[in-house]
Amino acid sequence: MNLRSNDMSVSPFLQSIHEFVEDKKLLDKSGPVIVGVSGGADSIALLHVLKSLGYSCIVCHCNFNLRGEESLRDRNFTRQIAFEWNLPFEEISFDASCYAMTNNVSVEMACRQLRYDWFEEKRKQYRAQAIAVAHHRDDSVETLLLNLIRGTGIAGLTSMKPRNGFVVRPLLTVSRKDIESYLSEHGVSYVVDCTNLESVYIRNKIRLQVLPLLRSINPSVDHSIYSSILNLREVESVYKAAIHEQEQNVLEYKDEYIYIPVEKLKQLPSPKAFLFEFLTPYGFVSEQITEIISSCGGISGKVFLSRNYRIVKDREYLILESQEREEAGTVVEKIESLEECGTLLHGNLLYRCLDNDETYCFSRDKSYACFDLDKLVFPLIIRRWETGDRFTPFGMRGSRKLSDYFRDKKYSLIDKANALLLCSGNTIIWILGERAADGYRVTADTKRIIEFKYKKIVK
Repeated sequence: MNLRSNDMSVSPFLQSIHEFVEDKKLLDKSGPVIVGVSGGADSIALLHVLKSLGYSCIVCHCNFNLRGEESLRDRNFTRQIAFEWNLPFEEISFDASCYAMTNNVSVEMACRQLRYDWFEEKRKQYRAQAIAVAHHRDDSVETLLLNLIRGTGIAGLTSMKPRNGFVVRPLLTVSRKDIESYLSEHGVSYVVDCTNLESVYIRNKIRLQVLPLLRSINPSVDHSIYSSILNLREVESVYKAAIHEQEQNVLEYKDEYIYIPVEKLKQLPSPKAFLFEFLTPYGFVSEQITEIISSCGGISGKVFLSRNYRIVKDREYLILESQEREEAGTVVEKIESLEECGTLLHGNLLYRCLDNDETYCFSRDKSYACFDLDKLVFPLIIRRWETGDRFTPFGMRGSRKLSDYFRDKKYSLIDKANALLLCSGNTIIWILGERAADGYRVTADTKRIIEFKYKKIVK
């Protein structure tokens, strides 16, 4: 559909949405569009607009079984609309209350997760270009106020984006009042969700109580807030570019860890803002980030946890790593017997057994270790270190706490967590890739030698 601003047959409402979709590159005619339709005014208007603009629409309806007969009414109405407009209809029924209880989330969050997961399944099934949802300008204003109440960064102040991955919001440029006028002009009916008129949910309280109060102060408050959102989006683009540049200059990537040098962090214009933007995608919240900043001037050892990651304060660094690691003392591999040669630790530890003769040459490389095979007690155990471990380093008398050895060698907390020990029975005989113990050394009386070569494991 080729729309022109001077085409008198095209309503300003439809024209504004067409221009918005074109400007933000939300949709094209390359493939179908999944349209989330509840049966309410917003989603019915979205479906009518996209169909009028010539997009191929698949109507997708979710029944969350929260409103009894009213939920069934919405489903039947939406199905009838799809039939009358000759559009494909897909539906699904969820037990949203059960999902919320099982996953310890609010009912609102449960509906959101279930809805978008299913929409994505349908997008893949139909090879659709996008998932269109009916959020409009008023929703964007309400979201800003909701985010302010909960506490937010600059991303929360920019409210809803026109595009989030495959999810697009073509109606963000129009208001609820505009939508109702459009439907009335075209004689399009819709259903009303009675829960939208109840002040149970926070969003409803904002819509029914807070915004009317603000409008009594400034009748144009909706437009003013939305204009501020647009301005903040421009600011956000500059802000994110600056944060990205700081990430390039500050962060150090080593294996699977991300190191944040404390001194470089302190030199940034706003260390807290930098950490907030960098760490929130890893699940850390604002209160934790304040504590992390405070820890920078303290001693090593402080640990901060999100659901899947942790930050460790270690000397001059903050270190970010995944929590998917073995606990202290965890047995990584148990060796009941050995062949003449072979591999352990999924190929990272090589060994060979050989006779002790004048042709054998000892390597000084720390990745190698050799022992008197006849002195070893089976099974051999490869495990993580734990508090209280002691061993006798090669060339020394008497045992040492492994923690003292690590401290003297300036092991970071991450290095210690990754350390692997080879044990003969209950005795530590080698810190893999570091130092062997003295009691199992090869001597002139040794008849059989076992030699190991360790390739450091990088997860």
